[in-house]
Amino acid sequence: MMDLAWENKIFNQGYKLVAGVDEAGRGPLAGPVVAACVILDSNFKVGSDKLNLIKDSKKLTAKKREELFQVIEEYFLEIGVGICDNKTIDKINILQATFLAMKKSLGGLKQKPDFVLVDGGFKIPNYSSNQENIIRGDDLVFSIAAASIIAKVTRDKLMEKIHNEYPQYGFDKHKGYGTKLHLENLKKHGPCPIHRFSFGPVADARASRIN
Repeated sequence: MMDLAWENKIFNQGYKLVAGVDEAGRGPLAGPVVAACVILDSNFKVGSDKLNLIKDSKKLTAKKREELFQVIEEYFLEIGVGICDNKTIDKINILQATFLAMKKSLGGLKQKPDFVLVDGGFKIPNYSSNQENIIRGDDLVFSIAAASIIAKVTRDKLMEKIHNEYPQYGFDKHKGYGTKLHLENLKKHGPCPIHRFSFGPVADARASRIN
């Protein structure tokens, strides 16, 4: 069970609204990168049995993530989602697209957080609120773990829709990650418009089709 140790440390400094931010989809060869943020205030308590189940999305089954998505919508003050598509990723690179998706998720909120807890090795550049980045934040920080679930479920649903357009790649199974199945289908069919052409395996597959 995760506690609010990180969030309470921020609240004890006098901040009123804290957001946790995380992303899903930095590594795949296809599809968007999706960022999510969740907001809570100092009155928030992890007292519900449902909330106690929140943890890093990678440690949950797809079914459990879906269930907790609903719990997070019910208990948190607000949720934001930001998406950058594969064309943007190819244009500005995956790290910058991740930052942009994070800023989009925060920019869509009705209430601006006083402090942002960000998963990973970097703070969000050119963002005005105070923030702290935490490596392995999705495994250590309650609000970041909740954001990881929102981001993962949102992205998985997008990839399932993409699968309906390009069923030959098996996006419903691997969600765009470079699995054996995906690489085999990429080699067989070549890249489709949803692939990230700046990523090595996609560029190689494209080149082999041209040659």
